[in-house]
Amino acid sequence: MMMIFNETTVSVALPAIMQEFAVSADVAQWLLTGFMLTMAVVIPTTGFLIERLTTRTLYFAAMGLFIGGSVLAALSPAFVVLILARIVQAAGTAVMIPLLFTVTLNVISPQRRGTVMGLNAVVISVAPALGPALAGAVLNAYTWHHIFWVMVPVPVLLVVCAFFFMRNVGETRSTPLDLPSVGLSVLAFGGLVYGLSTFTQLLTGESVAPAIALVVGIAFTFVFVRRQRRLAARHRALLDFGAFRYRDFTCSIIAVVFIFGAFLGTVNLLPIYMQGALGLSTLLTGLLLLPGGVAQGIASPIAGRIYDAVGTRPLAVPGAILMGVSQAALWLLLGEDTPAWVIVVSLIAVNVAMAMVMTPLLTASLSALPNALYSHGSAILNTLQQLGGAAGTAVLIGVMSLRVAAGATQAEGSASAFVAGVVASIIALAAVSLVGGRRGTVTVESSEPR
Repeated sequence: MMMIFNETTVSVALPAIMQEFAVSADVAQWLLTGFMLTMAVVIPTTGFLIERLTTRTLYFAAMGLFIGGSVLAALSPAFVVLILARIVQAAGTAVMIPLLFTVTLNVISPQRRGTVMGLNAVVISVAPALGPALAGAVLNAYTWHHIFWVMVPVPVLLVVCAFFFMRNVGETRSTPLDLPSVGLSVLAFGGLVYGLSTFTQLLTGESVAPAIALVVGIAFTFVFVRRQRRLAARHRALLDFGAFRYRDFTCSIIAVVFIFGAFLGTVNLLPIYMQGALGLSTLLTGLLLLPGGVAQGIASPIAGRIYDAVGTRPLAVPGAILMGVSQAALWLLLGEDTPAWVIVVSLIAVNVAMAMVMTPLLTASLSALPNALYSHGSAILNTLQQLGGAAGTAVLIGVMSLRVAAGATQAEGSASAFVAGVVASIIALAAVSLVGGRRGTVTVESSEPR
């Protein structure tokens, strides 16, 4: 969870970092953009890494990168060193998340996967919501350096425990690394994430670089996918897109992308609204985000147990509807003097909806695959989830920026942005409706696509 906390804690510390290193907001933003770019570039390679290296090797490498990056960030004497530290942190995080899902699928029986995936969902989805609250509390008492120091003790303890108790899971095979695929992956997913994360610069006329990055990313994505399809026939693909032959996987991924986009866009936009339109402090903003994260932390394991009993649609369909209703509430109710309780209740609804949707879909999507595709399916899921989050944030903040540029107040612009969240929820609902209704069952190597 500390790794995922790290994605959103730094955004709260940007003003303090800008002041200490005397850098502009555009330059400081690279602490966030660089992290997302590294995640987008490294995650697609994890399908290959999980097949090639043992679980212990990957775990210790990922944790070592994260701990080393955190210490380097805390001690950074210059801004460029801090950016390097964030890249190292992101590399460790990018390896750990797909590894978490792959190990879960290999060691947990199909009858209990929902429960365990609910706990995984706490890590993946709740931590970004709690990150700003944690950062706000730390900054209220200490300096920004301590945001990175608090990331160190728990991972160090886990590494010590893993050294004595962790065992390897699954089998490895000597798959050769296709270097051209790595290069194509960097250009494809790096271009897409950079273009999306800086999209507001294009909308406001500041730069055309985001448009160029998006065009490059889309073009190289097509080239990358074509190459992977050819390599898959020889079992050499860096990322095996054969997982999309399975309907439940494909529909679940579509829903995850749109739901996570609406969620992350909401989590990133509301602090801007609360501090800019309502004039709230950083600490109070973080505290108002906290109940939603806590609610999701409670709801995700419960949703996992319910999934084990009733399957995907009975949870995910109401969850997608709840997400749409909560986005509509934010659209209609946000204003210059909106009471804090309205924001808190709406955020709780958003987070509970995430638990109801993400827990069953994470389980159903990967359980639909044969064992040989677990690692690739996990890498695809996490890659597209990153892209969905970047796109959701770009769209919601972009809509707000356009409305403000046209003369609307920040409150009016923020409210209008949630129309996009409603649309995303409707698309997710349509995709969820096509996912198999019963809980996922383990598949075998001879499984036929469904």
